[in-house]
Amino acid sequence: MPISTSDRPGAALKARLEAQALAEGFAKMGVCAPDAVPEAAGRLAAFVAEGRHGQMGWMAERMGWRGDPAALWPEARSVVMLAEVYTPGHDPLAVLERPERGAVSVYAQGKDYHDLVKRRLKRVGRWLLDQAVDGEAIKVFVDTAPVMEKPLAQAAGLGWQGKHTNVLGRDLGSWFFLGAIFTTVDLPKDAAEPERCGSCTACLDICPTRAFPAPFQLDARRCISYLTIEHKGPVDPELRALMGNRIYGCDDCLAVCPWNKFAQDATEMGYTPREAEPPLLADLAMLDDAGFRARFAGSPIKRIGRDRMVRNVLYAIGNSGDVGLRPVAAGLTGDADEAVADAARWALGRLA
Repeated sequence: MPISTSDRPGAALKARLEAQALAEGFAKMGVCAPDAVPEAAGRLAAFVAEGRHGQMGWMAERMGWRGDPAALWPEARSVVMLAEVYTPGHDPLAVLERPERGAVSVYAQGKDYHDLVKRRLKRVGRWLLDQAVDGEAIKVFVDTAPVMEKPLAQAAGLGWQGKHTNVLGRDLGSWFFLGAIFTTVDLPKDAAEPERCGSCTACLDICPTRAFPAPFQLDARRCISYLTIEHKGPVDPELRALMGNRIYGCDDCLAVCPWNKFAQDATEMGYTPREAEPPLLADLAMLDDAGFRARFAGSPIKRIGRDRMVRNVLYAIGNSGDVGLRPVAAGLTGDADEAVADAARWALGRLA
């Protein structure tokens, strides 16, 4: 028999929801109110005002919704935050010692997490609606809507935003995705997780491009994840030389976190790397548009397109010190995409 959400505080329903979420494969669940992070709006406004969002114009355009989750859906009474673990089974920094190969962020080595997490969210959400009274509703979000998942995750008790601005947890480490279920069902709220970084600055110290102006602050314009994924056109030459062989994202600040000793193992096989070895730069540089789409079908990498990937690969070639890759770069100096051609010329100059 469905449980009425009018039976406050609804602890039994929440406990059953958590059990269902864990059964679906999520590692942890927490609940907060949509208006639980009023300070987030000010932090976002300052971030945008200083231009630290770079070319991510959607942050400014949807700042009202992003800064105030309650405005996104005023009828929502609860936000159910869920953690999906993708902890790697290998050292993600080892590839940085293999300059002939490209370093791809752990989260992008398997299937697209958007699809995997959203399917689970929908199943958990449907279960909740089956238990609640008629008329209740849900909306699910995975990293593609104007939702500030990280502050909400901290408010829901999943973890805290570390000095690198990512969320980490005492029982999760750094390697997990976030999913959100907004619902009109009024569920008991969890206590926010306090920040527990202490005096550690490992994540700040390891950043190759010094993308953190201060603890708990990020300048995306210097972040390798931003530069390789979001930034259109040529990258500042000063930063190219610091990118090493990172061609899609960067895991340095996550991988070095001491809290990872408590990280849970990933259970979703879809996050297993699609390729046994990191990709060879020479192979990726030769991809045309059709070849790129075929190689990265079903991967989050597909969203950046061939031109941006090959641009990144050429920066890595320029940083490799491998003169044997000069012919690869030379063959792309006349590429139809100017950013690719510019990167090829730069790589040739570096390998001269």
